[in-house]
Amino acid sequence: MGSHGIRDRVAIVGMGCTRFAEHWQQGTDDLLLDATGQALAGAGLDKQEIDAYWLGTVGSGLSGGTLARPLQLRDRPVTRVENMCATGSEALRQAAYAVASGAYDTALAVGVEKVKDSGYQGLSPVHIPGDGTQRTLTAAAMFALVVPAYARRYGLTTDQMREVLSRIAAKNHRNGARNPRAQFRREIAPEKISAMPRVAGELTVFDCAGVADGAAAAVVVRAEDAHRYTDRPLYIKALSLIAGNGSGVIDPDYDYTHFPEIAATARDAYRQAGITDPAAELAMAEVHDCFTPTELVLMEDLGFAERGTAWKDVLAGAFDLDGRLPVNPDGGLKSFGHPVGASGLRMMFEAWLQLRGEAPEERRIPDTGRRLALTHNLGGYPGDMVSFVSILGTERDSA
Repeated sequence: MGSHGIRDRVAIVGMGCTRFAEHWQQGTDDLLLDATGQALAGAGLDKQEIDAYWLGTVGSGLSGGTLARPLQLRDRPVTRVENMCATGSEALRQAAYAVASGAYDTALAVGVEKVKDSGYQGLSPVHIPGDGTQRTLTAAAMFALVVPAYARRYGLTTDQMREVLSRIAAKNHRNGARNPRAQFRREIAPEKISAMPRVAGELTVFDCAGVADGAAAAVVVRAEDAHRYTDRPLYIKALSLIAGNGSGVIDPDYDYTHFPEIAATARDAYRQAGITDPAAELAMAEVHDCFTPTELVLMEDLGFAERGTAWKDVLAGAFDLDGRLPVNPDGGLKSFGHPVGASGLRMMFEAWLQLRGEAPEERRIPDTGRRLALTHNLGGYPGDMVSFVSILGTERDSA
């Protein structure tokens, strides 16, 4: 890939995140005002001091007016973006590139989704007219195919796979139980997760992320200006995004044990950031655990474990809060639910708290001296994905 990246040219200087929940008493406007208000206050800026805005939402608004109206912005460009489950991350990517280009000095990215009162029990679908050959399987059914494929390739029994998946869900719920912004705040024993009703293949109810309303926001400025707004900025080391061409869903050799788009974005992001050993150099990672087998495969696609070995690392606690590389210390999609437009920025908010030492003590990652965090989103299904990876850090190497 020929991406040059914007390493250390842009910094995040303020962030905000609402609680992710069933916000029956709040609308999209309320969530946007809450998240952007926190981010602006953190940076010590007024809304009119932001030069340009990017709004990420899949189904909660159709134009920049969705943000300009509640904020009552005057004479400011507001761009609405959408890229499936990477929508919030895409908003940050666009805002960061705009500042890095020199077009603007300050920009704000915000992601929002109001799902619960849309009338759907799941995520609101967006059906674009096509040639009539779109898939008919649900997301749960598509990701359920990963389970037997991984077990067959690496020689796991059904019971072993069940233990690994329940261990992932229990870890994320344990972390989420310690996070006041999470929707689901109860620890759940792996045995209970294994005993829950199946919804697709071997996936139980608790192998699947829930649905929620929420919003998150970030203020970005030029890196050289960052200390005008905060003494602890986060520098953007890498932003990588790939939109897959969908060939996997018609490929008879697609094996469902890894996701090529994810591996490609990880390679690109590590190259941009100068990372050669992610498992040893990253302090933490927030990954897109839409389903528990997704997180398992991601540990290998993102280079946190060798192919065919992540399941052993999961059982050994390598990705626990006190493990060698904490994954989803905020509780992940399993604890937060998935308001699509907001999830990517919610992940960055956790990196913001953890790298700055502001996460609550009960779920703070160990101080290993590492100063880099990774966030990851995927949108779509096995064989047809959008993938995003960011690397954020506390130190500006090129300063």
